[in-house]
Amino acid sequence: MLKSKTFVKKTRSGGVMKVVREHYLRDDIWCGSEVCTECKQDSAVLQRDACIESSLCPYPHYLVPDTNIVLRQIDVLEDPVIRNVIILQTVLQEVRHRSAPVYKRLKDIIHEQGRHFYTFTNEHHRETFIEREPGESANDRNDRAIRVAVKWYSQHLKTAESGSDGLKVVLLTNDQGNKLKAEENGLVVYKFDEYIKSLIGNPELVDCLALSNDDKNEVTSSKVLFPEHLPLSKVQAGIKSGSFLQGTFRASRDNYLEATVFVQGEGEDSTEVLIQGLQNLNRAVHQDVVAVQLLPKNQWVAPSSVVLQDDGAAKDDNVDEDEEEKLTGPLTETARRATGKVVGIIKRNWRPFCGMLNVSQIKESTRHLFTPADRHIPRIRIETRQASTLAGQRIMVAIDGWPKDSRYPNGHFVRSLGGAGEKDTEEEVLLLEHDVPHQAFSQAVLSFLPKMPWSITPEDMAQRQDLRHLTVCSVDPPGCTDIDDALHYRELENGKLEVGVHIADVSHFIRPGNALDKEAANRGTTVYLCGKRIDMVPELLSSNLCSLRSNVERFAFSCIWELNHKAEILKTRFTKSVINSKASLTYAEAQMRIDDASKNDDITKSLRGLNKLAKILKRKRIENGALTLSSLEVRFHMDSETHDPIDLQTKELVETNSMVEEFMLLANISVAQKIYDEFPESALLRKHPAPPPSNYDILIKAAKSKNVMIHTDSAKALADSLDVAKVDGFQYFNTLLRILATRCMMQAVYFCSGMDSDFHHYGLASPIYTHFTSPIRRYADIIVHRLLAVAIGADSTYPDLMDKHKQSTLCNNLNYRHKMSQYAQRASVAFHTQLFFKTRGILNEEGFVLFVRKNAIIVLIPKFGLEGTVFFDSKDKASPNLVFDEEGPTLKVEQHTFHIFDQVKVTISLDDSNIQHQKIRMALTEPVIPGVSVPVPEAEPQAKKQKLDR
Repeated sequence: MLKSKTFVKKTRSGGVMKVVREHYLRDDIWCGSEVCTECKQDSAVLQRDACIESSLCPYPHYLVPDTNIVLRQIDVLEDPVIRNVIILQTVLQEVRHRSAPVYKRLKDIIHEQGRHFYTFTNEHHRETFIEREPGESANDRNDRAIRVAVKWYSQHLKTAESGSDGLKVVLLTNDQGNKLKAEENGLVVYKFDEYIKSLIGNPELVDCLALSNDDKNEVTSSKVLFPEHLPLSKVQAGIKSGSFLQGTFRASRDNYLEATVFVQGEGEDSTEVLIQGLQNLNRAVHQDVVAVQLLPKNQWVAPSSVVLQDDGAAKDDNVDEDEEEKLTGPLTETARRATGKVVGIIKRNWRPFCGMLNVSQIKESTRHLFTPADRHIPRIRIETRQASTLAGQRIMVAIDGWPKDSRYPNGHFVRSLGGAGEKDTEEEVLLLEHDVPHQAFSQAVLSFLPKMPWSITPEDMAQRQDLRHLTVCSVDPPGCTDIDDALHYRELENGKLEVGVHIADVSHFIRPGNALDKEAANRGTTVYLCGKRIDMVPELLSSNLCSLRSNVERFAFSCIWELNHKAEILKTRFTKSVINSKASLTYAEAQMRIDDASKNDDITKSLRGLNKLAKILKRKRIENGALTLSSLEVRFHMDSETHDPIDLQTKELVETNSMVEEFMLLANISVAQKIYDEFPESALLRKHPAPPPSNYDILIKAAKSKNVMIHTDSAKALADSLDVAKVDGFQYFNTLLRILATRCMMQAVYFCSGMDSDFHHYGLASPIYTHFTSPIRRYADIIVHRLLAVAIGADSTYPDLMDKHKQSTLCNNLNYRHKMSQYAQRASVAFHTQLFFKTRGILNEEGFVLFVRKNAIIVLIPKFGLEGTVFFDSKDKASPNLVFDEEGPTLKVEQHTFHIFDQVKVTISLDDSNIQHQKIRMALTEPVIPGVSVPVPEAEPQAKKQKLDR
């Protein structure tokens, strides 16, 4: 049966086009139930014995949720207790349009066989399809479609030949109008919370209910604490007229009463608006898209230098005015920033948050405050009857809303993650909080892997250059199994030199558009945690078939140069190849070979040749203005049984680290130029923007405090300044400056060449750059491989590869995943550092002041690559006399003045008084300031020390 709709629409050129939409209706769409004998279905999804113990529905029943139930209550629907659910096509389509994340979660449940969720295509069934009536809204039409489908199901199952054993179909809706009409039609219908509260065996599900608007009124006070948010129509009109600005709300991690709103402009015209005080923050949550109104200039303030955190004690709904008074920074004209207030929310960016429950002190209370692990997020008020069970556990909570008369947002419990402080639990929290996809690869993804045993066929060899005879070797960190890159070096008969960079040919195994490719594109990058790796591609590829291990034949994508002895490139060629690596070395092993004069085998001679050229390449790069910055990376030595850290030290770099880096940089630059020459509109490149001059203020001030001048006019001026920056008797000064300079830098980002005109990489002083050398762990490199393969005629193209808009969207995801990966790595280091110090008691170490704040100093401990804050004000005792000078910046504590880079001695210990936010506590021992410094701890007993060393 065919329904068609004809209408006309105006084209861009002003013409009129007739459009005919055809809608096919069928009567052979299955109902999906085991009780039915009318539908000719091979395998039914909905069970005959569909029993969930319910006081409202003591009979077998199927559930049909409406769209709003799915959107609002997905956390409950994900619980395994909820089974035998009919998801109507009407609902599925609406959910898809309104929330991509919920749609994905719903699809995952539908694909889970044990859940018995069935999708019924009611919009194409002859007896359940309905036309929209004149004057009927789309929403009302969809509600009616749901009621019609539920009525059809009820009648259809009643007439089933085998009898339906009293089986009923239950509509779940919170829409009062929809519920009344369903009851008039004789349908079984309940509000969602009514049904969930009726489940006899699962009272804990009530905690997972998202609050409805009716419920929200019960858990708020009568006192209005926040201004009303403007309706979206007024917000949009205000943005159009220029009276409001639209931007992304970024809450401060260090000060819960302060935030900035990032307003995206054209090119470099982006601005940040400062927001201070609870009323001006007006219920915005980190990463929400908001509308802000600028305050009059005489009300503009400076960013606060105070570190202010909403402490763990549950407060009432009153705003703490004492803390708000601490906010304002020094009001010099240069310090003032554009300041505003949030007037409306354009898009909420809420997600389930990990954290812990602050159990209410009121006996029998079901209302408790939840403290998120992420300090950007405010505490959330939830209702739960499981408080005693959940105390001391890491849990997930979702926000439902934030009424204007509530100090905190309202939310609901989602699930428990495990005991706080347990290694597996904390790792799960870390991955969830940084949005790292870490679930096991699905069968759909694994189905696209090569079948084992795998081998290279003669057909493969015919399409590739055979380079198995070359002395190729790889140099990587110890324990590396995902070996992306290998190198070769040889002297040619013409007196010139040949160097090859051979990269794992991952794009041969991952074909565009399949499930494996989509999963890798979503993950974007491999995430390296301490002692654990979250792979971007399945292990069969990452650690086996793509990994360029020694003494096995592997596919590679090779970049081969002919150079002279001055390391000048004479020729460059790219080819798909087959290699057989002769050695998989660590950086230390490669360095020992180079340094051992008694070794003269082919591999060692190759390494020496590479090292000699690399030194020339590095010198040239630095002469061109490339920056050599510094950041302290730490390495943990793990206990082989407990996997807890037993030693912590900063990573030491050897010459071979630099050797490999130089050739990887050269390959990336060569490939970038090639793909841009071939595809100027769709090349995937990487750029590093120059920092705005204001970013360097802290670096210039820090150097000036030691009478050293830093020039920041260009990357070369900065590099030259850093090279000559020395202070007599202060050996570590130059490293500290470089660490500080690293903090001034912008984030490097991927972009599509057709969408940007600024290609320059500031840190490398290169006019063009990309990522080609790590396709096992970065998806950007896979795209670059595909572009290069098309450029040299080794592979065919596909539409998305040449679409600059799709490339740009992909780059946005890759930049996001890369940033989150870095944050997750840092969080993993921080957690393992806490585990390390847990068994160490109190240590006394030397450090340097890295930053000066209004009430604290940030201290760097080079021995451990560790940063910590020494606070000088305390709620427990009288604060010392503090004078902060932003110009220095300096902080005078009683009679002693602290400057950046001052040497200090501190005690280091683990503060686990707050189990969720355990932190390294530092206290000053030198310089000695009466009433501030703490006594130096006594040395540990020798026996204990030896045990720790062992």
